[in-house]
Amino acid sequence: MEFPTIIKKAADHISREWGSSPAFGIVLGTGAGQVADEIAVDQILPYEQIPFFPKSTATGHRGQLVCGRLAGANIIAMQGRFHLYEGYPVDLSTLPIHVMNQLGIKTLFISNASGGINPNYQSGEIMLIESHLDFMFRSTADLSPPTRQQRPTQLSDLYDRKLIEQAITCARQQDFVLHQGVYASMLGPNYETKAEYRFLKKAGADVVGMSTVPEVNVASRHGMQVLAMSVVSNVAKPDVLEATSGQEVIDAAAIAAPNLRALVVNAIGGNDKTPPAQLPCPTS
Repeated sequence: MEFPTIIKKAADHISREWGSSPAFGIVLGTGAGQVADEIAVDQILPYEQIPFFPKSTATGHRGQLVCGRLAGANIIAMQGRFHLYEGYPVDLSTLPIHVMNQLGIKTLFISNASGGINPNYQSGEIMLIESHLDFMFRSTADLSPPTRQQRPTQLSDLYDRKLIEQAITCARQQDFVLHQGVYASMLGPNYETKAEYRFLKKAGADVVGMSTVPEVNVASRHGMQVLAMSVVSNVAKPDVLEATSGQEVIDAAAIAAPNLRALVVNAIGGNDKTPPAQLPCPTS
């Protein structure tokens, strides 16, 4: 079956089950699924009920699509994503982004949990991704409908500057720490070695994770506005590197959850309506 047909079948199923058209899409990473608890839910669709959707197996991922309203707008939120390290090819791991585009979504919010490289970061803080380093070495170019031909893609403005400025204003109003920096994506599922941490720091990375970049690349191909937020789960010190646990990641995401919610609600409420400096930031 051709990939565009797969996308359409998945999107048609969601439309039939929900009966509404979303304006925004949200991808919630490890431990951040509780942000969806703020949504006025119309429909919850387990991934296994959506045609061609894989199964989410990562720790802290609920594996369901939440359809409803947030800040007065129709949204769909993924409680859990699909990683390349779970064994899925790029087309399946990014299928939900293609489906969101098919449903008419033009603005995408992405969150992930990451390991801190920048020594000025603290566990539980949030970093807005303003650029990335792609060490997954998996192209999405030949998977984007309507053709599978290879073609160069402009990657200079993947992360929407207006949404970033809105987020900065929100954090300032609510008085929480919000960084801007570079996200390094690794294939996983292993955490990084001491040598890799040293290399990534020299390469300019502030945090490192195992997701997000394929989703952002596909969203860019569809012309979506993207705001990507990375929750710092821990800050690595290569010379005294300690083991990272899944629970540590989930705990850090729980600390960041109120601030993630504030950033997303603020962006939805002010999208294309109010200049960033005038936006009231919702209290957490």
